Amino acid sequence: MGLFGKSPERNPKEMVNEWSHKLRKEGYNLDRQVRAIQREEEKIKRSLKEAATKNDKQVCTILAKEIIRSRKAINKIYTSKAHLNSVQLQMKNQLATLRVAGSLQKSTEVMQAMQALLRLPEVAATMQELSKEMMKAGIIEEMLDETMSGMEDEEEMEEAAQSEVDKVLWELTQGKLGEAPAPPTSVGAPSTSQQEEEPVPEPDESELDEMQSRLESLRS
Repeated sequence: MGLFGKSPERNPKEMVNEWSHKLRKEGYNLDRQVRAIQREEEKIKRSLKEAATKNDKQVCTILAKEIIRSRKAINKIYTSKAHLNSVQLQMKNQLATLRVAGSLQKSTEVMQAMQALLRLPEVAATMQELSKEMMKAGIIEEMLDETMSGMEDEEEMEEAAQSEVDKVLWELTQGKLGEAPAPPTSVGAPSTSQQEEEPVPEPDESELDEMQSRLESLRS
């Protein structure tokens, strides 16, 4: 406590260093979670292959959906890691600005990244705490609590698209179950009917000049 019961203001450099430490720690935690999900995915893959040898399509479909969920979860974590790295980079910029201007600066990039990180349950609590401290320091403005917005993602993962399930089944059962991914369609390839059509003659230069003059007279 300082004079008159007020807490002394914290040193901005110490705050930024503390935030950077917490961000790095959360990044390590996310890396551990990815490894844990990948280990579980390998177990599910083995179970799926065993079920495929018994031709148990129902069990294989359930396990394929689990694999899709784990892959989506990993992708989401990697996206969050990118946001964490973005905030850490901005913290370095804040330290550089602090040395020159003597104060922390408001950052739109930090606010956007923190807003995205609040949606990830694994880091939401820490990000909520950091965002409050950053608001007091003037780096970001007040944000809405959007931790519940991830519910739609969970529902989407629960209802994995059948095409994705088929791809996973095809991939892990060497084509015994599921369907092969559709081959990429060639862009710009003319259809048979187009090939059979007679080529349309292009207008000559005199016709182009005439059309250009008509267009200019209409404009005037």
